[in-house]
Amino acid sequence: MFQVARIPPPPQLLDDMDVDLGEGPSNSVVAPGEVIASAKEYMRGHGTYVESDSIVSSVAGTVQRVNKLISVKPLQSRYVPEVGDLVIGRIADVGAQRWRVEANARQDAVLMLSSVNLPGGVVRRKIESDALKMREFLAEGDLLVAEVQAFFGDGAMSLHTRSLKYGKLRNGQLVVIPPRLVRRLKSHFVHIPKPCGPSGVDVIVGMNGFVWVSLGTSQGAREGGEGFDSEGVYRNDNDPISPAARQAITAVADVIGTLAAHDVPLADALIGEAYNWVQDAGLEAPLSEEDGTRMVADLGLV
Repeated sequence: MFQVARIPPPPQLLDDMDVDLGEGPSNSVVAPGEVIASAKEYMRGHGTYVESDSIVSSVAGTVQRVNKLISVKPLQSRYVPEVGDLVIGRIADVGAQRWRVEANARQDAVLMLSSVNLPGGVVRRKIESDALKMREFLAEGDLLVAEVQAFFGDGAMSLHTRSLKYGKLRNGQLVVIPPRLVRRLKSHFVHIPKPCGPSGVDVIVGMNGFVWVSLGTSQGAREGGEGFDSEGVYRNDNDPISPAARQAITAVADVIGTLAAHDVPLADALIGEAYNWVQDAGLEAPLSEEDGTRMVADLGLV
């Protein structure tokens, strides 16, 4: 029989838990199997279990306390969706009247045929001929932006794209960052104006950690909340993109990746500030680790 070795708690940890740890997160980082506190004085929460009258961490993360409830927030975790969240996903499978979407969550999301706009913005009931054309709308590998509408009984997300703000993504590139670094913003559609490219650069920040950086759209489309042309919402080809626009898209994507690498939460204004810093410094993508550290320090993010 094998015995599981338990990591003894640091001498000060239990004392800190008893005296100093207030509500919410602490600075205590624990490893799996590490004893946190006495189960006789505290209740176990998520990320913990009880063994030998002690609360033990089951994940690597930071200790949190709410009254007498002890939990551990993982350092890295999957996206936990909420109704109304804006997410970016990739079509994983096309089924009967539905698409299965990989959205960086614990399980794939579902986009029903009845939850999408038809080409041309026609509003009507979906018929059998629409089901036969599903791959013409969205095929495996396509990226899309959608909204979390509800949840199924098994916890899977139900998405919808019934707005011209949502639809298939083109003319850009995907950046993947940890979902914990995404904050709820007033708008998750960010526009960085000229001189960032000939027409600016658009950024869509998904709550699930998927960020889309693309060619800037017209001011009229942004003010009207219509990010997609109703006629070309399911087009598969990109618009002509000039070398200057490609450089701007690459630079913004690199800035976002650099901020994430330094564990900086993403905010709409911060993306523009970081891009301007790179341009003022005369640097080009990709930024070196040294330049990234200097950028974060100069922007006061450390």
